[in-house]
This record gives sequence, structure tokens and C-alpha cells, in this order.
Amino acid sequence: MNLDLPSTQELLRLREPATYGDQDPMASPQPGQSGGGELLEGPRGGALHLSSLLPALTASLGHPVGTAVHRDPKALQEALGLPSASSAIVVLVDGLGYWNLKARLGHAPYLRSLMSQEVNQRPIASCAPTTTVAAMGTFGTGTCPGLTGMTGYTQRNPKTGKLSQLIQFRSALKPLDLQQQPTIFESLAGQEVRVTSSGLPKFADSPLTQAALRGSDYIGEMAPGQRARNAAQAARVPGLTYLYIRDADKNGHAYGWQSDQWIAALESIDSQLATLHRNAPAGCLIVITADHGMISTDPNQRIDIAEEEDLARGVALVGGEPRFTMLYAQPDVEADDIARRWREHLGTRARVMTRQEALELGLYGPVEERIIPMIGDVLVCAAEAVTIVDSRSQSAQATRLPSVHGSLTAAEQDIPCLIDLI
Repeated sequence: MNLDLPSTQELLRLREPATYGDQDPMASPQPGQSGGGELLEGPRGGALHLSSLLPALTASLGHPVGTAVHRDPKALQEALGLPSASSAIVVLVDGLGYWNLKARLGHAPYLRSLMSQEVNQRPIASCAPTTTVAAMGTFGTGTCPGLTGMTGYTQRNPKTGKLSQLIQFRSALKPLDLQQQPTIFESLAGQEVRVTSSGLPKFADSPLTQAALRGSDYIGEMAPGQRARNAAQAARVPGLTYLYIRDADKNGHAYGWQSDQWIAALESIDSQLATLHRNAPAGCLIVITADHGMISTDPNQRIDIAEEEDLARGVALVGGEPRFTMLYAQPDVEADDIARRWREHLGTRARVMTRQEALELGLYGPVEERIIPMIGDVLVCAAEAVTIVDSRSQSAQATRLPSVHGSLTAAEQDIPCLIDLI
């Protein structure tokens, strides 16, 4: 199964959100589908999901950890095709979507060698929204945003009624007050399994690490190649090692994912991963994934709420991100009224739903009652290359990023799951 790169139009078409659970959607194809085909249509998620990856790896290591969403880690291991191993390294490359990688494989010889293997030619699904905050919580706990409370880049703080930002947790609940699910790292450490993280020193005890990735022994290092070597060295002892690489996302936001700078970042990432491969011990399992993909924005498709009276009316707060906007209604305004006006204004440029519609759709997975007020009253998922911004509260730079993510398209939802057994 060697997948061709779909057209940009196909990659930017809105799809249904991926599902949660232990089922393998490829094992029970829908009418008209083959077991390994039509990856831009039909059911996605379940066992083939970012939330499944760490629970599956615990089964590979012989220390299965179930979660509130995934009860059968062994079934996840089998569906993802992960071999058993005494030591495993999981790498999360921020912003390296499956189709972004596919489009630039010529610049990544190590990753190209992995993608030539059939087991690695099938993307898995990220969560909704497809953004780092939500995805890191989903990945680290093996659950979903509806249980972690990490539902977007910015979201309403139910204690203050104001927007909070969840990268640095500005104006937010404390990390452990917001994200109350046990992490996979914590659960493994509770079984006396070695868990090690290799990353930048500043992330060792960051609020995001506390919320989503707590429980490991952290090795901080500034040099990228040395971070890879540190991960490989840690893997010489049985257990789980985590390596985080941020360069694709950072350069995508700054310059665009099709820029020369992004390509240079991909070449550096590939070099780091090749270093990891060369230094990892025999028998070690390496799995490479991402939190989301990226799309190129179109200035002509930018919608500024500040300039659209019909869109701004009745909206107290604008949260989320440019591709997945959360609207919080003023106290005397009905969400249905806001949703109706936005649907009329945007037409096919976005999918607009009320919070209740999103919950019924399973957009966030199962949702705890305490988390419901954090989610917008109206949610707007952008299609094509549309971005939705608010210049009243967002900086000029933030409203004009050349590449972004967050919505329900293949370009943003499909992520790699690349397996390399040393």
C-alpha cells in the first residue's frame, strides 16, 4: 500500500472527527471500502489514534496500562502493528503531519526509508481540535480532551470567566487542577518501569509537562543531536523513553510549512532521528508520531471577527485558534442564534456547531461535567485555507501566521505512526 499524495483540495476538505475506543476501523471496512484503502473517507481513529499510542506501547513493553478511553492495550498494540520489546522510544515531532511529511520525503532519507515499509504507510488520527495543547493531553494520558480539560490553545477559565492560554497556562487553572487524568508515564512508573524524557531544559517542569507528561525522569539538553543520543542511551535500560522535537511546528508558524526554513528543519529532524536510530540498542522499538499536521493559510480567506458585525454580535469571548474557533456567548444570547448567523455568513467555508451538537458528535470524546463550561458555546471548524481571527484581542502577527492547524481536515488530522525495530 503506497499512498499517493492527494490533491490540496482533498486534503483541505472537512471530515468527521475521529472516534475513540479500541476498535480497529481498518479491520471492519464499510461497504465500498477495502481494509487498507480510502484513507480520506470512512471511519478513522479508534485503535488508530494518537490516544492509543502510549497504551499500545505499554502492552509492547509487557506492562499494559488501560485508560478511561482505552480498556484493551493489547488490542491497540495489535491494531497498530507494534512488536513486543523490552525497551521502546516514542518520538513526537510537533507539527509533522503525515501529508506534510509525504510531500517532502525527498529531504528526509531516514524517514523515507521507514515510509517505504507497508506498516508505516497508514496514517493514524489526531484528536479534535488538532492543536498541541489538546493533542499533548490526549497523547500523554491516552484519553481525550473531554477528560483532560485541555480543549484548545485558549479556553475559558470557569473560575474567572476569562480566557486562559494553555501553552504556558496563563490565567489558567493549575495544571493538576485542570488535567486530572493519570498520565501513562505516571502509571508505568507506578509499576516500577523506567520512564525517561529527553527534551529542552525549559520544558522539564513546564505547566504543559506537568499537565500532560508528568511522571518521567527528565533529561534536559540544548543540543538537538545530544537529545537524541541521550534518548538512545536511556533506552539501554528496559522501559519507555520519550523524545520531543518541536522544530517543524516552530518553523511552520514562523515561515510556512512549504518554506525553505521548514524544509531545513525537516532535514535537521531527519538527521536527529537517524542519530537516534544509530545509537539505540539492539532490540529497541522506536515509534515516531506527531500531534497534528499544518496547512498554508491564504490572506484572501482570512476572516476578522472585528470587521464583521454579524459575527461579533452576542460574542463575549473568542477562544481556540484560527482554524478551530470557540465562541463564548454573552449571558443573554442563545448559542443557537450565534450559530445561525455564523452559518449564514460563512456557508461552506466552515462547519459551525453548538457545544451541544459537538458533544453529541463525540468531538471531544467522553466529556466530564466539570469540563463542559470550558468549551465554547459555538465551535467553528474552518475549511479550505480559511482562518478566523479577532484583531481586537490578537496581535497582528498571530492573525497572519503563514501556516496553522486545528481543524478537521486530512492535512491537519492525519499523523504518522512510523515503526522502527532496531
